[in-house]
Amino acid sequence: MLDLAGELHRWIAEGRAFAVATVVAVGGSAPRGPGAALAVDSEGTVIGSVSGGCVEGAVYDLCVQALQDGETVVERFGYSDADAFAVGLTCGGTIDIMVTPVGADAPARPVLRSALSAAARDEPAALARVVRGPAELLGTALLVRPGEAGAGPSRAGSGAGSCEGGLGGHAELDRTAAGEARALLDAGRTGTVELSADGSRCPGGVTLLVESRVPPPRMIVFGAIDFAAALVRVGKFLGYHVTVCDARPVFATRTRFPEADDIVVDWPHRYLCGTATDARTVLCVLTHDAKFDVPLLETALRMPAAFVGALGSRRTHADRERRLREAGLNDGELARLRSPIGLDLGARTPEETALSIAAEIVATRRGGTGTPLTGSGGPIHHGHAPRRLRGPALSEHPAVGAR
Repeated sequence: MLDLAGELHRWIAEGRAFAVATVVAVGGSAPRGPGAALAVDSEGTVIGSVSGGCVEGAVYDLCVQALQDGETVVERFGYSDADAFAVGLTCGGTIDIMVTPVGADAPARPVLRSALSAAARDEPAALARVVRGPAELLGTALLVRPGEAGAGPSRAGSGAGSCEGGLGGHAELDRTAAGEARALLDAGRTGTVELSADGSRCPGGVTLLVESRVPPPRMIVFGAIDFAAALVRVGKFLGYHVTVCDARPVFATRTRFPEADDIVVDWPHRYLCGTATDARTVLCVLTHDAKFDVPLLETALRMPAAFVGALGSRRTHADRERRLREAGLNDGELARLRSPIGLDLGARTPEETALSIAAEIVATRRGGTGTPLTGSGGPIHHGHAPRRLRGPALSEHPAVGAR
């Protein structure tokens, strides 16, 4: 749902009534993970997607029905071998979808407004919603912002403290849910959490979907060359906040990199030492010059980062590795270096090379192998969430859950 924050926040500001369908659990091979959403307003306008097309028509109908009757429902969509024309996922997996009406008088509208507003401004926040449990709790929401652990949530609409909203008036449930949501927010993850209705951490009573929204991860491209310009475009397409850094002011210009979020003229290793990075940061070293590469990689390989890659031939890589060993890096640190950077696509042009680099970044992030799917026996869709729903199915129908 938070992925649609920009448009949904505008809808709320305009006073529109809408219904939002959110993937709350997946099983087997499924095209979208928990948190993926589709929304329909009272005029029939549709944004988002929950399945890549397999069940969108049926979900649209559920949203229209929710706008009419004001009821939150959870439905399961799967694959039916018995009925080839049943509404379901052709990939063979299952998805559970919660459909929530957000009318002008919806109890959760104030907290959803705050959550969407925060997400639209790229402020870190986590939205916890009840997706399984007592009927009166279904769809209730708690917004958690970064803050001190253990701080009790405020009541809906107050805006005070680090939490807003609530899960049906259960103070202990709110307190425990806030702690769980904050842990997922700290990790920048979306997932499900099982608690008891009294707030203890025993599974089986209430299942929450926690959607985390954190600022976009950083991609820092070192080396203001033509390959970097293409990589900046691909990085923006993938949702990164992209910085270009080069010590040469004649090359590191806004004219050459109009799509970059930041352009920095500084020695690469000096800039990296002084800028904010985390375990999601991607570092792409395209300088292809030992006087820049070696001190930069010596720093990069000793700090948290999701990906560290360097451009160059195999001969360049061998020389670079020798220099890095002489600088004191050990085998474990050197093993983190992706060099020569990119997957083997036979790339020649800057754009093809950028695609090759991006493909390796995605494969590293998602646990992919980089091998062709044709002829492979492995899964197409890798795990979507850190935790999945346990216990009784939300709906027992193989193709679509009965209302």
